Amino acid sequence: MTGPLHGVRVVSMGGLGPGPFCGMLLGDLGADVVRVDPIGHVDGPLPIDFTVRRNQRSVAVDVKNPDGRDVVRRLASQADAFVDVFRPGVAERLGVGPGDLCPRNPKLVYARMTGYGQDGPLADHAGHDINYIALVGALHAIGPADAPVPPLNLIGDYGGGGMLLAVGLLSALLEARESGTGQILDVAMIDGAATLMMPYYGMVAANMWRDHRHCNLLDGAAHFYGVYETADHQHIAVGAMEPQFYAELCRCLEVDVPHDDLNHLAWTAHRTALATRFAEKTRGEWEQILNSPGTCAAPVLSIGEAPHHPHHIARRSFVEVDGVIQPAPAPRFSRTDPGHPASPSLPGDHTRDVLAEIGVEPAAVTRLLDTGAARQSAVRDTGIQQDEEG
Repeated sequence: MTGPLHGVRVVSMGGLGPGPFCGMLLGDLGADVVRVDPIGHVDGPLPIDFTVRRNQRSVAVDVKNPDGRDVVRRLASQADAFVDVFRPGVAERLGVGPGDLCPRNPKLVYARMTGYGQDGPLADHAGHDINYIALVGALHAIGPADAPVPPLNLIGDYGGGGMLLAVGLLSALLEARESGTGQILDVAMIDGAATLMMPYYGMVAANMWRDHRHCNLLDGAAHFYGVYETADHQHIAVGAMEPQFYAELCRCLEVDVPHDDLNHLAWTAHRTALATRFAEKTRGEWEQILNSPGTCAAPVLSIGEAPHHPHHIARRSFVEVDGVIQPAPAPRFSRTDPGHPASPSLPGDHTRDVLAEIGVEPAAVTRLLDTGAARQSAVRDTGIQQDEEG
């Protein structure tokens, strides 16, 4: 593995959402990410988020088993960072909390990834993305006037969770290299979702944003920032907020509809006028007509269509891994190119390899597997044996 994070090892307890996503971000950039998955998940159904498990390796152990717990401790003793994805107190009960791991490795960065954080009245509550964004004002602001609409699980899980976790880990790792001492991170999806709402809290305070859906500059109310249906029941996204861009949009549309960016009362009528015009041609026709640097218009593409857009093709923004087309690693580096992503790791794919790397003797590896303290994927194990025989 190459990339700017080559040489960094991160051990993460397995889970869904932000943990594996953070592992993908770091693994894409060259970090050696080892995920500790439950043995019960080995050779089970394909995880719903299997694509974000690329560029990681998986060791499956039973953390409730003393021998399995010792494997996790040995992994952490040789790592730069450890990610706990359990609710508060669970890692301590399992014997893999900060008090168990940090004394063995003083430089270890121990990150705790939860929904509500390590303290507060909701700390021990279960939740999902929709719950976290509901409590920070994000969900209330998204959708038509009559009801909020969940914006996929992008804001809490991945933006406010996984990306914030990655930033926190890298920040603490940089500091640990200077100080020689690690620290504990409290990473909460609800905090990350709130951080993403920062501009809107500022705009509300400055009376630049009304705390209601579909009546503001960026929430679909403005005719110059929204989505329009075309003749073939597809859609065009318009973001022509600035006067010069809006003028170019209207020129290409061949309409004379005022900008009126500050006149909220006029937006509905202007939107109706633009909607009537967009309904006259197909999405493909409008894509050609509006193909000007200044219109701020783009076709609304489906997941199946997006990778085939000329811009993505030119920039190689998507790659194929095991037959699955998916976003390529980002951002891009001039010297330390991460290279093509490795296949997603499923639970237990690399148990034997990882145990050998941390110094577990072959006989001890066999014992761990025989007693159920660890488990190797049968599919992966068969493939390894065939490769060795060949």
